[in-house]
Amino acid sequence: MPFSELFTTADMGAIAFFLAVWLGFAWLVEFSPWRERTLSFAMNARRREWMDVMSVRSLRMVDTAIMSGLQQGTAFFASTCILAIGGCFAMLGSGDVVLRLYMELPFATPTSSAAWEAKLIGLAMIFAYSFFKFGWSYRLFNYCSIVIGAVPNAEDDAPDRARQTRRASELNVLAGKHFNAGLRGIFLSIGFMGWFAGPAAFVAATALIGVILVRRQFFSAARLAALGQDA
Repeated sequence: MPFSELFTTADMGAIAFFLAVWLGFAWLVEFSPWRERTLSFAMNARRREWMDVMSVRSLRMVDTAIMSGLQQGTAFFASTCILAIGGCFAMLGSGDVVLRLYMELPFATPTSSAAWEAKLIGLAMIFAYSFFKFGWSYRLFNYCSIVIGAVPNAEDDAPDRARQTRRASELNVLAGKHFNAGLRGIFLSIGFMGWFAGPAAFVAATALIGVILVRRQFFSAARLAALGQDA
């Protein structure tokens, strides 16, 4: 069945709004003229400072412990995405039963079985996107750990220490970038779930998530703390 026959014009508009919020927020944080005012930008500076301090530290057990913690957190979210994808396909397998239970809810809107399944597939695709982002972030943190191991000791007069440190810094920043992209997908999946209650709820939930994400990046106490300012 063609996509245009599955959903109404309001549904199509809600999907366009969802994509605009997702892509617009990604552009705002990563490419816009205001990206230097974000929490992510401030934390990237702290990541580079961490690698600079690491390069002159004689004992690096603290650094390896931090890297291990970052990898464990990334692996947790990746495994969570796998479970969420499995849940979506489990609901697809019993779509008629789930749809019948859904229609008994007070906020339920009339929908076809094909449209319901299309929404579940869309939700699974968002979780799949986040999984790949977390998976790549995990590998980048692993690569960063290897490069950290190649940084010469503080007492060694190695001319390439700065170059190795810069490599570790950029890998660390890239790993954080992909981790943030995965989290963004999970956050926006909550807005996507509003579509099951109708296009109006879809738009409202997406707008709310977008406002929350913008606030955290530009106006949160965490950003001020990362910049060394009082909240």
